[in-house]
Order: sequence, then C-alpha cells, then structure tokens
Amino acid sequence: MQPANELALRFALKSHPGKVRPLNEDAVGADPNIGLFVLADGLGGYNAGEVASTMAVSSLLSGLGAELQRAHASEDASFDPARALRDALVKMNDEIFRAALHSTMYEGMATTAVVAWFLGGRLWVAHAGDSRLYRFRAGVLQQITRDHSFSQELLDAGMISEEEARVLPAKNLVTRAVGASPTLEPEVHDYDLEAGDIILMCSDGLTEMVSNAEIGSMVDADQRDIAQAARHLVDNANKAGGRDNCSVILVRVDDAFSGLRVQSKAGDLSGDEQASVEPMAAEPVMAQTAVNEATVEDPAEEVSTDPASAIPAADETASGDEAEIPTLTIPAASEDEMDERTSEEPTLAPRTTDGGAIGEAEAEAPASAARVAGK
Repeated sequence: MQPANELALRFALKSHPGKVRPLNEDAVGADPNIGLFVLADGLGGYNAGEVASTMAVSSLLSGLGAELQRAHASEDASFDPARALRDALVKMNDEIFRAALHSTMYEGMATTAVVAWFLGGRLWVAHAGDSRLYRFRAGVLQQITRDHSFSQELLDAGMISEEEARVLPAKNLVTRAVGASPTLEPEVHDYDLEAGDIILMCSDGLTEMVSNAEIGSMVDADQRDIAQAARHLVDNANKAGGRDNCSVILVRVDDAFSGLRVQSKAGDLSGDEQASVEPMAAEPVMAQTAVNEATVEDPAEEVSTDPASAIPAADETASGDEAEIPTLTIPAASEDEMDERTSEEPTLAPRTTDGGAIGEAEAEAPASAARVAGK
C-alpha cells in the first residue's frame, strides 16, 4: 500500500434541472470518508436517464469504498486505484446495459460519469462521456478530462473551433457512455495535487452555457468560499438560458492539518436559509446541494460502504427530502440477447429531454470534517 498522505478537503455539490427540461437526470455524490466524488449525467428517455445516473453514482460510491476497505483489511500492498476505478466503471456499464436490455421502461438508458478520488496525495480521475473535470491552480483553469463526444472528435481533427463546438447541432452526441454498449473502456489517469488546488466536476449543462473563461473567473472570485462558487456557477448557467440540467462538484485542497477527527458547523446549504448540523462522522452523500469539509488521511480507520439515498431530482417544495434509489432486478443476459443488442447499438448516444414535472431539489448534508486514508 502506498504511504498515506493527509489532505484537507473542502467540497460543495449542487445540481439544478435548468430552465427548460422538466426532469433532472443528473446525479452527484460524495464519500468524504475515502475522498471520493462522483458526477453522472443520464442519457435516455422518460425516467431512464435519471435511473442510470443514480445507479452509477450509488454503485461507484459503495463499490469503490468496499474495494478500498477489503484492500486495507487484507493489507493488500498491490491495490491499484486506476484498476479499481476501471473495474468499477466496467461493472457498472454491464449492470446498466443489462437493465436496459431486459426492461422497456429503461430501454436505451445510459449515463456519463466522471470520478475524482483523492488518494495518497494524488488525484485519480476516471470518466466516460462529456461530463468534465477541471483543475484551478495559481489562477489558471485547466480542463483535465477530454470529452468523449462527436464535437470533440471534430475539434481534435481541426474541423471546428471551440466556440463552434459549443453550438454544434450534434454537440450532445457522446461517443462513450456507461451502459450505452456491452463493453466500455473508461479513461483513467492520475495527477499531482497542491495546496490551493480547486477541482471542478460538472455536467455539460454548465459548459454549454458558460465559457471556460467565465468559469475560471467565477472560481477565482469565490475560491475561498466554494459553496458560493458552486451556486454562482449554476446560477449563471441558468441566467444564460439553462437549456440543460446543470450539476457541479467543487473540491478545494487546503494545507494538511492533523489532530481533527470530526468537526461540524452550521452552513448555508440551500442558499436561502441556515441549517444547523449536528456533529457526526462523514458519510456517503448523494444530494443536490451539500457543503462539507473533510480531511483525507487514513481510509483504514473508517470506510462507509453504504450509499445514502439518492435524489437526482425531487419536487422543489420538498427541499431536503430524499427519494429512494430505484430497485432493479437485473437478470443475466444470454449470448443471443447480447449479440442482438450489440448489432443494434449505435456508436453515438443522443440525449433526450423527455421527463416528468420535476423542479429544483436542494438537499442538506452534514458539514463535517473527517480523516480518511490516502494511499
């Protein structure tokens, strides 16, 4: 096992359905016990995208937590975060694909996914689709992930400019997504971390409405208050038209500190009202809005592997309430069924705007600081 490096992390999560689409098919989640953050943007028809994104976030939080716990319990020195991330996304791809294969209700569902894992003083990033991860360092915003999309391929070929890519009619066609085909090859990399780094994860509902330069300016202006930065990013996407669901996760790396096990305080979680938070250990969070502090140091101490209830979308009058994750029974697919689905599977997975009447949801999560293990 790599030596543990302590990191002090502050993070905020926020999601909004936008101004046009009635259903929020995004999902965001975090397990501060192990420095793990996940964002997914569902693709598909009525309810299907919401189910896929919720499945992905919930499964990745619980599955990766369990893998890390097993590695520490067995003192497995060969634990490889990159392999764990890749295997988890491949497993999730198979589950979503088979669920869609055996239910007309979920036919065609898939989701993008971007995962940030703070381990061993490094940042491990895995993604599939066009949800992005940026790093803000020393006043400069840098896009770390590369979109798996039709517009990105045209951009790489020099056929269009970045501005043209943002308004391209086919910009929403992704060339890689979790559950879109029987196989998936997620992209996984690791990066160094420095105190003061801010990691931004977002769905394309932000990047289609707000330019990289504007995003960088907002993060820079609010870098000491990432909860406010998250609100400003989503608010500006909506002010620009809000044509899609918009979700952001912001994580700031602070100077390492020790001797603090759990710390809680009241926080402005919803943007409208103060919420008192009882002291408690950090637990997995899946919510539309959450503001937390966490210290990442030793995952062997406590690793929670039970994800909280997910609420990728909820009625705006039920702020803070959580909706249960849809329970799916996924039968094993026969080889004939897999072959049939494979032959019909398109290369590009389009998004749709179908959905029910759903408003904004903002759920509160405990603002706590906890030590977790890095490797």
